[in-house]
Amino acid sequence: WSGWSGCQRVHRTDRTGRTGRGHRHRAVEASQRRMSHGKHPASSPSPVAVMRPSAPAALDAAMPFDSETRARKTLAAQNALTIGIVGFGNFGQFLAERFVGAGHRVICTSRGDYTEKAAGMGARYYASVDDFCEAHPDVVVLATSILSLQDILGKLPVQRLRRSTLFVDVLSVKVFPKNLLLEVLPREVDILCTHPMFGPDSGKGSWDGLNFMYERVRIGASEERKRRVETFIDFFREEGCRMVEMTCEEHDRAAASTQFITHSVGRTLGAMNLTRTDIDTKGYESLLSLVENTTNDSFDLYYGLFLYNPNATQELERLEQAFDQVKRRLFQQLHDKLRENLHINVEEGE
Repeated sequence: WSGWSGCQRVHRTDRTGRTGRGHRHRAVEASQRRMSHGKHPASSPSPVAVMRPSAPAALDAAMPFDSETRARKTLAAQNALTIGIVGFGNFGQFLAERFVGAGHRVICTSRGDYTEKAAGMGARYYASVDDFCEAHPDVVVLATSILSLQDILGKLPVQRLRRSTLFVDVLSVKVFPKNLLLEVLPREVDILCTHPMFGPDSGKGSWDGLNFMYERVRIGASEERKRRVETFIDFFREEGCRMVEMTCEEHDRAAASTQFITHSVGRTLGAMNLTRTDIDTKGYESLLSLVENTTNDSFDLYYGLFLYNPNATQELERLEQAFDQVKRRLFQQLHDKLRENLHINVEEGE
């Protein structure tokens, strides 16, 4: 046991089998007698110190391997980003909480006053967009609506930011913001287009397995700028997301057949005012969940998916055609059955 390390044996046995303790005791007595007669012993055995066991270390005391923990914390602090969020609505707040939880510093700005809301989650709100930019965030996340992006980006005092700032959009369409950022922003800034394919409802718990799409549109050549964009992307990877790297053009082609159709069906069912019953099937419950998830988003989001994805119109037409095809088949089969019954009745009448 380590508490006894370094201790000496107290009892030693001499050649006669007597313990060292009795032998030393007699030697000390003889020395004292000689000193009482004015004689100093030529030598006297030094007493053997009895070592007491040291107290065991507390369980929460720092151990040598704590240096690894400290090293990891130091590295995390070095990799921490100052992330500025433009647009502090539901989705902006949703991201901010996760960023803060991962150790990043978050600042934000928006049209409304979110001072208390931001402070409650450990972020800082700037009512002035000029002050926001002069805080020099490493990353600017554009969490606006699709419809307001162009107007807000045009009013952003980009000249007050560092020239190497990384701009990240998180919109649900990708070609539109990609082209807009390339057109409006200075050539010196970096651009990363992303789509976290989940939101406050579908991502309120774990992000494990949820899709995160991204494209490095324009990243500077320096190692620092490359490391910064990878740190931002790694945040979503470490949160458990399924990372999907693809171009914005590929995203919009696929999203028109998935995201836009999902919202279209959810909105259509929502317009039917479906309600729960005592005999709901699992399939019906899934439809109600779809309605809830899609209608919780603003109609402007749905409209933006339609307006700014060039593939959306074609998919909407396909959806209408598919519904008409199913409807025609139903009525065709009904008409066939009616004709059959009519023919039987005519024959029986004859």
